[in-house]
Amino acid sequence: MKYHELQVEANKGIKRVGRGIASGQGKTAGRGTKGQKARTGKKLRPMFAGGSGSLARRTPKVKGFKSLRTPAQVVYLDHLNVFKGKTADNFTLFSAGLISSPYQAVKVILRGELTETVKLHVSSASKSVKAAVTKAGGTFVKTAVPLNKSTKTTETTEK
Repeated sequence: MKYHELQVEANKGIKRVGRGIASGQGKTAGRGTKGQKARTGKKLRPMFAGGSGSLARRTPKVKGFKSLRTPAQVVYLDHLNVFKGKTADNFTLFSAGLISSPYQAVKVILRGELTETVKLHVSSASKSVKAAVTKAGGTFVKTAVPLNKSTKTTETTEK
């Protein structure tokens, strides 16, 4: 048995203050002498700064709120001409370099023309894009955002 292998827990009790001068924490009981913090009764609130303006009131406030929802990644319609007769989903758009992550929502927006037939499998598209895809002979299917790889592995291990 080595010293660092001992299984010992600390057995430290609470400090008993104000039990006479001989105890080491007697008389003023570690509160110093006089003043607002030495008194019994109501204690100071956490942000109190001794009569000057508290830190919470002095700091500037940011108006409004920040949404926690991640915005959809945007793909323009004229970029889809690369997928001639193929399916364009999150993973193929990611491999083509059109989006930064295949595990976020993708929205296709109208810009330019679609000259090729494309099967579009993304989470959303504008009405004009849906019309342009069907006019070019393709199809639009609204699909859910794929789950991240890390969540897939935890789901399979839990079962």
